Amino acid sequence: MQVALDFIDLHRAVKVAEEAISGGADWLEIGTPLIKSEGMNAVRHMRKLFPGVTLLADMKTMDAGRMEMEMAAKAGANIAVVMGEAPDSTIKECIQAGKNYGIKICVDFINNGKVEERIADIEKWGADYISVHTAIDDQMCGMTPFDTLKCVCSKIKAPVSVAGGINSENVVDAVNAGASIVIVGGYITKSKDAKIAAESIKTAIRENKRVDTALFKRVTTEGVREALSRLSTANISDAGHRAEGITGLYPIYQNMKLVGKAVTVRTFPGDWAKPVEAIDIAKEGDVIVIDAGGVGPAIWGELATHSALQKKISGVVIHGAIRDISEIRKLNFPAFVKMVMPTAGEPKGLGEINIPVQVSGIRINPGDWIVGDDDGLMVIPMSEADVRVNYGMDCLERENRIRQEILSEKSSLGKVIDVLKWEKR
Repeated sequence: MQVALDFIDLHRAVKVAEEAISGGADWLEIGTPLIKSEGMNAVRHMRKLFPGVTLLADMKTMDAGRMEMEMAAKAGANIAVVMGEAPDSTIKECIQAGKNYGIKICVDFINNGKVEERIADIEKWGADYISVHTAIDDQMCGMTPFDTLKCVCSKIKAPVSVAGGINSENVVDAVNAGASIVIVGGYITKSKDAKIAAESIKTAIRENKRVDTALFKRVTTEGVREALSRLSTANISDAGHRAEGITGLYPIYQNMKLVGKAVTVRTFPGDWAKPVEAIDIAKEGDVIVIDAGGVGPAIWGELATHSALQKKISGVVIHGAIRDISEIRKLNFPAFVKMVMPTAGEPKGLGEINIPVQVSGIRINPGDWIVGDDDGLMVIPMSEADVRVNYGMDCLERENRIRQEILSEKSSLGKVIDVLKWEKR
């Protein structure tokens, strides 16, 4: 088991490394972000702290193979990485340099469609390891390395490592596909307790049995709702590169969570006919999103809420007015609204259902995912849902680890993430 220490701060990488080794990790990978952040000093420091542990420097070399392999070897690495997409001359030079400087060479195939064509030659040239690797950003799109892994393992004799979203559930798939080395990243490095996480991987391998995990796995379309139930709107915003949410609407009670696909309604101020009709159109778990111009009179109340509950609708978002909120609160029905007033409008029947609407500059299409909590409302386009959710889960997992480091070290956020070091100069 190789643990990928993909940090940008050395002190955080060291803490996880210590926990992981105590949990049974065999190799430590000084990840590319750590090498870019700290240089070869990261390798030197890890060698000093862990003199008997195999260290892999994930150089991701694409050129200057001799120089970079020499750097890694002299810093104390046992293994260094050259990319499978590097020129043949660079890969050969890395292998020769490895023999000269006493370091083993791993050729990493990440997003390389020609892996099956190249591995036989690369093995013949003398590479020590071949790595099958699904990139983090590809993992967010639901991609896995297992099909390619199985094919590669059937064609070469060299040891094959695998990376790409390995956790305690799918590590069995990696081993059964023929992997000699399993590379585990986020499942360990973002865990609250890296020792326990490492132990669970070891248990799964030893017993050839899946160990259930709630986090550290990526979803496809079918898993979006369940994942969204775990995420905050802040996680979703972070996942979208500080994406903006709907502003000016507020929950009618605290500790509210709203998740569902949008059934959109555009209606005239005070005309509650189309909102009521939308209840009959909506499916279980949907959210009705109503644009009533941001003004009164009220177009939703207690009776509409009872009707929505009968259909098991998840909630309502109203760019307009609501009434009967005391009764709606007692029913625990999630509602985000612009304003509250006692006056109701009339059912005139003007407007449309399931057409694009805009609230506070955010476009909402029918079927888009709506997520609401005490921080506000986020809209996730249906076409991007699985990717945005997976990045959101990544944010949640990272925060869980940072929170635990703050609490266990009785430290501060600034010290844990080295904020002074990373301030823009």
